[in-house]
Amino acid sequence: MKKISIVVPAYNEEGNVEELASQVDLVFQRLDRYDHEIIFVENGSTDNTFKVLKDLQKTNNRISIVKLSRNFKMDGGIAAGIDQVDADAAIIMTANLQDDPSIIPEFIELWEEGYNHVYGIVKSRPGKSPLRRLNSKFFYFLINKLSNGQIPKGVSDYRLVDKKVIDAVKKLGEFNRFYRGFFSWVGFKSIGLEFERNQRFSGKSHASTIPVLGFALKGIFAFSLTPLRISTFFALFLSASSIIILGIQTFRWLRFGVPFDGFGTVVGILLLLIGFLFTAIAILSEYIGLIYNETKGRPHFIVDEIY
Repeated sequence: MKKISIVVPAYNEEGNVEELASQVDLVFQRLDRYDHEIIFVENGSTDNTFKVLKDLQKTNNRISIVKLSRNFKMDGGIAAGIDQVDADAAIIMTANLQDDPSIIPEFIELWEEGYNHVYGIVKSRPGKSPLRRLNSKFFYFLINKLSNGQIPKGVSDYRLVDKKVIDAVKKLGEFNRFYRGFFSWVGFKSIGLEFERNQRFSGKSHASTIPVLGFALKGIFAFSLTPLRISTFFALFLSASSIIILGIQTFRWLRFGVPFDGFGTVVGILLLLIGFLFTAIAILSEYIGLIYNETKGRPHFIVDEIY
């Protein structure tokens, strides 16, 4: 009998974990050819998530709990979860029930057809503001182009990964984890599965604008050197433009005796150049920050206890 691990990072999800476990168990009652376990990664919650999980474990022997020492974000939770996987495949999903457990059989069916990696593609995002949906579309469009199509548009963390994919990802030693990119980068036979994202079962979203923006930038900088190359292009373009402008102004000075047409033009060009300069420095600083984090050699997560 094949075994499938359900990996669920949970941060302040006291109102969701019990319902999620119930729905997952209900799905696997119809999949009696498979054994399953649910690995909850208690990701430094400040509410009663851990207490609810401990109570739930008393009546459900399929539940394991990995309690982290603090919140290590979603990717840290995923890292801790897959580190505990000892099964033929793992399904990674969020704890808030936005990732619909009822499509798990479709993931497994594609896996049995020979796909080592089945990733969820979000068709719609109910409950999100128009601005948030627009930001998501722009992010995926941008990272898809900058990574040469390596990261599919609309891809989510909800996915099934075969054991050999997990083993390959575990070998990646970067401190800056972006698993949506990692699972694509390692290759293997992959396919996307579209699904409608549900609204949260309970509680409020943890994805505020600033953290989401930081997550998006981390993904772009971790999987593309294009921003650096754009900076180089602008540097060359502006240098060439400056030389041309200087040549024209020198010619006008020799012919008309007026070195500059106007103060406004000078100020405008200077502001433009300074703006591009600081943009290039900002992009460079992001890459230097990533390098700095890598050189520290810190672990991706710290386990407090395993139950």
